[in-house]
Amino acid sequence: MKQRFVKGVATAATVSVLITGCAADGSGMTETGTGAAIGTATGAALGAIIGSQGANAGRGALIGAVGGALIGGMAGAYMEQQRKDFQKALAAEIASGVIRVEKLPNDELLVGMTGETAFEVDSDQIQPAFYSTMDRIAAIVKKYGKTELVVAGHTDNTGSIEHNQLLSERRAGSVDRYLEGQGVAPARIASSGYGKMQPIASNDTEAGRRLNRRVDITIVPITEG
Repeated sequence: MKQRFVKGVATAATVSVLITGCAADGSGMTETGTGAAIGTATGAALGAIIGSQGANAGRGALIGAVGGALIGGMAGAYMEQQRKDFQKALAAEIASGVIRVEKLPNDELLVGMTGETAFEVDSDQIQPAFYSTMDRIAAIVKKYGKTELVVAGHTDNTGSIEHNQLLSERRAGSVDRYLEGQGVAPARIASSGYGKMQPIASNDTEAGRRLNRRVDITIVPITEG
């Protein structure tokens, strides 16, 4: 799994360097854009410093990067509206079984995609036909920025444990990188693979194996405390 503290601080440092370079030569970024980028970078760096003092640098950087946590009962309504947006934007995919959107305990959401649709068999490359779906997922994730995303890759039981573990990690990484490429803040995303160890259906049938070849995105509200 990626370490959010390292990723968040590195991102903040990189953005700061790029901003400085743009400001120096007068190119590449408007005054408004510079201000926004500085705010994000500074927030992540300051959050990391604050968090490190509380033995939780990763969480501090994450809260700083998203501009503060949700307060109290706001999380429930925030996540429910996000769920409705997913259901509306992905209605066709949900109806056909390509995507599932589920409410989880603690105001969390699950957006799950089948590996058969998103990836070719034994491949970690997202299929171009799935880009439109990924774009809509990324747009909603960006709209609701006060969340962290846990991207998990899974496989069926065909093949060795080692092969499936590595494949699941690569698939999760592909989804992670795609979201980042669409502008989702890297500090918000952690990805990992679970191989064939967490099936959601029987591996005794092809239909079950199709369901198990998947990438799940768990969306967690960033709250105080």
